[in-house]
Amino acid sequence: MDKVVATALEAVADVPDGASLAVGGFGLSGVPNVLIQALYERRVSGLSVVSNNCGAMESGLAVLLAAGRIARVTGSYIGANKEFARQYLAGELEVELIPQGTLAERLRAGGAGIPAFYTPAGVGTQVADGGLPWRYDGQGGVALASPPKEVREFDGTPYVLERGIRTDFALVRAARGDRHGNLVFNKSARNFNPLAAMAGRVTVAEVEELVEPGAIDPDAVHLPGIFVQRVLALTPEQAADKRIEQRTVSS
Repeated sequence: MDKVVATALEAVADVPDGASLAVGGFGLSGVPNVLIQALYERRVSGLSVVSNNCGAMESGLAVLLAAGRIARVTGSYIGANKEFARQYLAGELEVELIPQGTLAERLRAGGAGIPAFYTPAGVGTQVADGGLPWRYDGQGGVALASPPKEVREFDGTPYVLERGIRTDFALVRAARGDRHGNLVFNKSARNFNPLAAMAGRVTVAEVEELVEPGAIDPDAVHLPGIFVQRVLALTPEQAADKRIEQRTVSS
């Protein structure tokens, strides 16, 4: 099955207002910027986003965030995104912050058909006990707090129950991909991308290099095409557009 689409706008044409999205990337690495820009151009709003963070340096999901298109974020890191922090504290944005490893496993579990799992991460904290501010009221008070979760002991150790995540769509970026949707990620860009792709009911992958089926050794495939419904081949200019978050030089 040839899953290649001609343009980014075509790739996200059916993403409606209020959709849930799993988005790959970590900082500036492996972020599907072209697909995110296409959503921005389509003026899609009210989105519920599941991603490690919500963009950085005015790129990635920060483009949608700054435009007020995101209603809810499930993630593990706010970082230096001042607009993210401002919207959260002002009560304009609902935010579910969870441990990073738990987020990764919730995405993987959702994609693997596992409805829930137990983990020791978060036991004895508000992650398990509830009370984490999901939404502020804009006056310093909490308008909506996280509910308590089930805690159960196994061999004398307490574990908290976490639910798998499934989203309407997923947007990811890969170094190579074929027309069947088999993907290969480059180094640190293999961060949340495979997990986000698994969690989406409809997964769209932008690829820096499009190859024909059979060109990728099956042993080299990081994510099989069964998890990918659409493939967008980037132009050489789009593939080369990679920013550096923190520049350092030697003394």
